[in-house]
This record gives sequence, structure tokens and C-alpha cells, in this order.
Amino acid sequence: MANGDRKPWLKLYPEEIPARLDYEERPLFHFLQQAAIKHPDKTAVDFLGKELSYAELYESAVKVAHFFHSLGIQKGERVSVMLPNCPQGVISYYGVLLAGGIVVQTNPLYTERELHHQLADSEARFIICLDLVYPKVLKVMSSLKLEHVIVTGIQDFLPFPKNVLYPLVQRKQKKSLLVDVNYRHPFVHSFPSILEHTEAIQPEIDVDPKEDLALLQYTGGTTGPAKGVMLTHYNLVANTMQCRAWMYKMKYGEERVLGILPFFHVYGMTTVMNLSVMYAAEMIILPRFDVKQTLKTIEKKHPTLFPGAPTMYIGLLHHPDIEKYDLSSINACISGSAPLPAEVQKQFQEKTNGRLVEGYGLSEASPVTHANLIWNDRKTGSIGLPFPDTDAACLSLETGEIAGVNEVGELMVKGPQVMKGYWRRPDETAAVFKDEWLLTGDVGYMDEDGYFYIIDRKKDMIIAGGFNIYPREVEEVLYEHEAVQEVVVVGVPDAYRGETVKAYVVLKKGKTCGEKELDDHCRQSLAAFKVPHLYEFRDELPKTTVGKILRRTLLEEEKKKAQAAAGESQSN
Repeated sequence: MANGDRKPWLKLYPEEIPARLDYEERPLFHFLQQAAIKHPDKTAVDFLGKELSYAELYESAVKVAHFFHSLGIQKGERVSVMLPNCPQGVISYYGVLLAGGIVVQTNPLYTERELHHQLADSEARFIICLDLVYPKVLKVMSSLKLEHVIVTGIQDFLPFPKNVLYPLVQRKQKKSLLVDVNYRHPFVHSFPSILEHTEAIQPEIDVDPKEDLALLQYTGGTTGPAKGVMLTHYNLVANTMQCRAWMYKMKYGEERVLGILPFFHVYGMTTVMNLSVMYAAEMIILPRFDVKQTLKTIEKKHPTLFPGAPTMYIGLLHHPDIEKYDLSSINACISGSAPLPAEVQKQFQEKTNGRLVEGYGLSEASPVTHANLIWNDRKTGSIGLPFPDTDAACLSLETGEIAGVNEVGELMVKGPQVMKGYWRRPDETAAVFKDEWLLTGDVGYMDEDGYFYIIDRKKDMIIAGGFNIYPREVEEVLYEHEAVQEVVVVGVPDAYRGETVKAYVVLKKGKTCGEKELDDHCRQSLAAFKVPHLYEFRDELPKTTVGKILRRTLLEEEKKKAQAAAGESQSN
């Protein structure tokens, strides 16, 4: 297939989106510097009513950078940032980069085992953490290279009187959310004290954007031990510029971006934090997703852009009071992290004036590689078209060659946003690259127009009685049932078929539905071998912090059940 014929998507680009971009070979923090110069007084961050201007954000980041230099940080050293969405998280991220360090984004919900693995693997000497997780950090510290802990609390950046009331509310609710931090330890430092007592002197560092790492983004561990994805300044700048080109109606210095996606996940980091800074936009950030708080925030703060995950849009749609809130400020939403059900897309657009489109990405690509066109034609159920300068194809599962139109294969991508590799794992790096192509592990196909579709993860495919079954196809049918709010389909062991199809279902509030009704519904749209043989109704499904349903957790539960049943059988 000729190269030009293999990229039919380029013909569909609107004239506002170029096929190729001129990327700025600058450090990622350059865009914060520019925003502080051009819009010093503009609000950069709004956190529950507390506002920071771009000048204040930059000055605070410089202070953090200067403090790290006083601790003797060397260029390329790793610094763990273990914070939820809050101003300190944004300040710390850019402060580490300004100091010449490499950010290691760390989920504050990590267990001690997960935290130990990430800190040991990255060999971080420094960590910036929330006071609530400080005891966890202390427990793992003795066996690590960790030398300095910088501690902050949510209340440190709340506006008055919320900052005073926060501890009182926690005590009243009898929540164990107050931690006494011993700042007399020489290795423990107060984040507010650093900002108060450190001079705003920017360290002089020499950054090679294409070679120097900005980020170690650890994979979610859904397919094995978490690996550190090495992303350079250039990778992140390129992907942010690609996002900016795709959202061509955004206006510099005028947008307001709702930041609920966690910044410790690469999706939220790029599409909310880095994009906002590049565009001198206002980040309206919340520490976690709460349906009612989100609805109130949209009505009060009028965000124009709302990157999210399907579970967020589903949660908002099913709130009983959604009609009471004005959501009309939203112009665009890009959904990622999990497949976007067609019915959710349709309903959310009806509730707002905005466009909700599905995109696709992975940590190894900074993360976005595909998206549907926001203000032009798109195809429901598709992940859209490749971004500018992004090549994509499917590798045939049968021939090992580039698949033809509508032929199923493993999606592979290449472009300026693709990682250097996995941190200190050359063998695993080699395993995911075929020549210059990054193998995504996702199975899909490209149609005749250049739109790509994901059928499912390669390892999630169910093989029942010799038939290949892709869980997403079954899930889409179940989502069409009026009583279903969330669903995930997995393959479970079956003595006869090898595997059989099981659906875990969460029903909408106030709705009732049984196995027989869902079975009849599925048989109207699916071949008999694809219809679930087993159903389990739950109040909620296990998810990652960005709303991705954890199939692996469910599969592990099934494995334990099978082992327990086998043990009971033997004892009898």
C-alpha cells in the first residue's frame, strides 16, 4: 500500500488543522514563563475559590526550584510529586522542571507496596507529598534512597475562611484526615514555609528538549508491574501543541479549563495542566470528582473546556438534579481513558451546547495519538483520526504486515510524542517497538476514510469455543439498555468453552432489571456465542483514579473464586 494511500485521514483535516506542525524545541516550562510575561495578572489556577495569577504561579515554581538547588539537586534527578489536583501540584510540577529535575508523578492513593516500587525503581531522592500520606512515606523511607520529604496540606491553599474551617470540619466528621507532621526532622520540610522563606531566583540549567527527560510516567500496572515511561520535554511539548492544533477554536488567554482529571495521570497532565499553561488559560481544578460539586462548579465558574472520562459524564448525566444546573458554557469535551458509549455521548451533548468526542492515547505517547474532530464530521464509536505528524496503522494478527482497510490488527503509532522507552528496561522497551512503530497492545482497524476503531485490548480478547469475542462490542450493546449505567465484560474460565462471557453490571438508580431481560436484549444484537452466559450485578465497579474500569481486578477475583471452589471440592 502506497504511503499516501495509507493516510486517508489527511484528506479529512479541516483547513484550520495542518498535517504538519513546527514544534518549539524548548523546555516545557518555557510556556509558563511566557504566560507569566504576557498575562501576569490573569488567573492561572482557581482552586475552590483560591486564585493564583500566572505571575504568582511562576514565582512560586521558581522558589521551589531554588529550594531544590539549595538541597543539592542534580540535573536529571527524579522528584516524586504525590499530590491530588491542587495548586501545590501545579507549582511542584513546574518547580521540579525549572530545577532541572525529572517529575515522577505518584498517585496519592498508592499502597505502601506500590509507593515503594515506584520510589525504588525511579531512585527518587526527593518527594513532595500530601500530609495525609506522610505516614505512608515514612514507613517506606528506610529502605529507599529518599532523603527529603516536602509536606503540604489541602488547607494550605484554601481561601479564607475555608482554610480555617477545613480542620474543624474533618474533626467534626470524625475523619482521620489530620496528620501531625514533625518538621523538627531535618529531612522534613513545609511547603508553605518554602514559599515564604525562599528567594525567587531561577536556577540556570541547560536543557536539551529532545534528549532530557521531563517525566517518568508510571504505567497503571493493569498489564503487569508498573514501568516508568520516559517522556522528554520535546515529547510533552509536541503532544500539547498537537492538542492545541486540534482545538483550533481555543483562544489564547481566554479559555477556562475544568481540571478534574488527576494531574498525576498523563491524560490530565497534558490535556488540562500543560495545555492550559500553553494557552494561558484558567485552570479550574477540583481535588477529586464529586458529581454535585462538579455541577455547581460548572454553573458558577463557566468552564469552556472539560476533558474527562466516560465515568464522569455518566455520573453527571444520572444525577437527579442535573436539569437544575446551567452547563451551557462548555464548548468542547474530549473523552479518554476508556471507551465512550455512544448513548453517553448523545445525552451529554443534549445537556450542553458543547461537543463531546472520543479520543485515544496511552502513557507511552504523552498520551494522545487520535481524536475525533470536535467541530467537524466525526464517527460515533471511533477513536477518530491520527493527530498531526502522527502515523498510525494496524499490524495484521495473521500476517504480521500492515493490515488493509477494515482488517483487524494491533494498533501501532509513531510520532514526536512517542516515548524514548521504559526506564532502565531495555528488553521491555524493545518488545513494544517494531522498527520505529510503538505497539499499543490494542486491537482495532482503520476504515476506508482513515478513522480508527478499537475493538479491545489484545489481552482482553475472549476466546470461547474457538470464537474470538471482543468485550467492547458486548459492552456497547448492554449500554443501550435503558437500565444499565455501567458495564464491563470479561472472559472467565469455562470447562466446556475454554472461556465464557461474564458481564458485571451497575444499574441506574431506581431501575430494576434481571438476567433474563438483559439476555433477551443482547440476543437481539449479538450472535449467540457473544451473549454473556453469566451476569453479576454490583453497586459499583473497581476503577483507576481516572475512571478506567479495572478488568484485571475482576479477573483476579474470578481466579480466587475458582481456586477456593477447587480447594473445597478436594476437601470433600
